[in-house]
Amino acid sequence: QVNSKLGGSPCKEKHVALLSPVGKIEIWGCETGVHEIKLPKMSVLPAGAEPSVTCEVCDGAEELPEPLQQCTAWLRAYFCEPASTDTLPVPAFHHPLLQRDSFTRQVLWTLLNDVKFGEAVSYKQLADLAGNSRAARAVGGAMRSNPIPIIIPCHRVIRSSGDSGNYGGGQLLKEWLLSHEKLQKEKL
Repeated sequence: QVNSKLGGSPCKEKHVALLSPVGKIEIWGCETGVHEIKLPKMSVLPAGAEPSVTCEVCDGAEELPEPLQQCTAWLRAYFCEPASTDTLPVPAFHHPLLQRDSFTRQVLWTLLNDVKFGEAVSYKQLADLAGNSRAARAVGGAMRSNPIPIIIPCHRVIRSSGDSGNYGGGQLLKEWLLSHEKLQKEKL
């Protein structure tokens, strides 16, 4: 249960699971927006980073609020036809972290809006983009607390050395997402 921003009544939270090329992705949200996306922990990389036709809702599809419908459509496009994500609406978000003014929120919105599919940015570069060039460590904290991975593409944030760095979904998943995007971008 997530309370609304103004201390109003709790949201009527819905859940949907999406079977993706990287495993089962869990999505929670309400009529107002997506609360959270939980990624599977991977111990083995799926074969190839090709777009996949297998990306289907596996449970929770009945009576989904619009933000969850948009979220599943966006994720399906990301895995199956990445070029089309640009034309799809980004679902509304309804997580407390993304509601109140903070550097973390600033960083996540900057990442969402400025770092495009197939691109990567260092923690320091993202700190610069978000308006505080000395906050690379804080950017790392913002990435760790990102409630909406993949859509808010924290996997695109890498170390200045070019090393992929840490990822909430694990190293393998981060590397798979980066190579998936690189492969798709080369095709376009």
